[in-house]
Amino acid sequence: MKPSTNSGNIKSWEERLLNHDVGTDPPPMCSRSILLCEGETMKIGKVTCCVLQLPLSYPLIKETSYPRLNFVEIETDDGLKGHAMTEYPMAFGIKDFINREVSPTISGMDPTRIEEIRSAIYLKLSRKTPTGAFGCGVSLVDIALWDIYGKVTGQPVWKLLGGARNRLPAYITFGLGQYTQEELVEVAKMLVASGQDKLKMVVATGSNPVHGVFGQPTDDDILRDVERVRAVREAIGDKVELMIDGNQNATLSYASRLAKLLEPFNLTWFEDPILLGDPRLMARLRQEAPMPIAGGSSGTSDLLRFREYLLNEAVDYLQPNVNHIGGFTGALKAAAVAQAFNIQIQMGGAWHYTNMHLHGGVPNGGRVEFHWRSWKLVETYFDGSPLPVNGWVTLPETSGLGSTPKSGIVREYAID
Repeated sequence: MKPSTNSGNIKSWEERLLNHDVGTDPPPMCSRSILLCEGETMKIGKVTCCVLQLPLSYPLIKETSYPRLNFVEIETDDGLKGHAMTEYPMAFGIKDFINREVSPTISGMDPTRIEEIRSAIYLKLSRKTPTGAFGCGVSLVDIALWDIYGKVTGQPVWKLLGGARNRLPAYITFGLGQYTQEELVEVAKMLVASGQDKLKMVVATGSNPVHGVFGQPTDDDILRDVERVRAVREAIGDKVELMIDGNQNATLSYASRLAKLLEPFNLTWFEDPILLGDPRLMARLRQEAPMPIAGGSSGTSDLLRFREYLLNEAVDYLQPNVNHIGGFTGALKAAAVAQAFNIQIQMGGAWHYTNMHLHGGVPNGGRVEFHWRSWKLVETYFDGSPLPVNGWVTLPETSGLGSTPKSGIVREYAID
């Protein structure tokens, strides 16, 4: 039986069933959550972005942290909502870009025609500068649109992206720069005792941070990094995998010397080792380093940079982050470029609740990163996001992202 067309609004299957508008079974290939009438087109009704300041605690650190995050909600004309949340610099600038520029550009468009929306935003707002705050804002909007698309089709996003696998290896990023060496060891041992078998820690942070974030490391900091890695490796043993992340903060000479000194500790990869992620210099490092090189997770927001990583043979693992590369739409393209070069992608740069869908969807997907900061923010303020268990994560079967913001978080935590 075809759906009734006597209503101008899109209604849920359950509501129509109660009103006797349809038969007892939904038509083939139709979501139970959304049923479009013939001739009807869903439209974007409202696009909003706010800045949330969410309380967060770290193991062994008494002070509460208050990171600022961008939170996007896209609502269709029938009330269906898609969400996205992540942390960027320039949070207020991104908020204004989405609310003042993106919202009027895409309002009234079909939310399931994501490439059309992407083209409209690019052509009208950023034909010459498709990176930086623009790339961050577009990523958030794209993620929320895919959340809606999943809910329309009744499928989780990872299945819409290809559905390659529903269970993925997971690793924990725990090694904060502000931890003392003793605290670092204690947290590592705590995670291993809980069943985690893959860990990542920060290096090259510098002993003199600027504005509370990464400071430029000096030659003296190299020895500090070596001792911290040595202490963690001795504490967790040889069977637990260990990775390091330079967050694009080191010079070539620093990264090269550090990589050679860390050879005895059997590291799985050295992530984002070079200032600004310079593909040319990373290629030189890759020829010298005794461990694999990973890159692309931190501040990389366009496919041209990813192309340069591959053409320069600069990485063993490519790390497109859904929250930076243009959402799922951009990440799919980055994964395809990597596959063309026979390179596996891995997750880096935090926010598992989005990136796990990419790695579950594509054939060259890899590990999912549970960065303590974003992991606990999602776990605390969202419902439905899966947890890492004994080094693995099972992807949700719930439609869309499978993670839903808890009621009232905007009202309670939004700031001007």
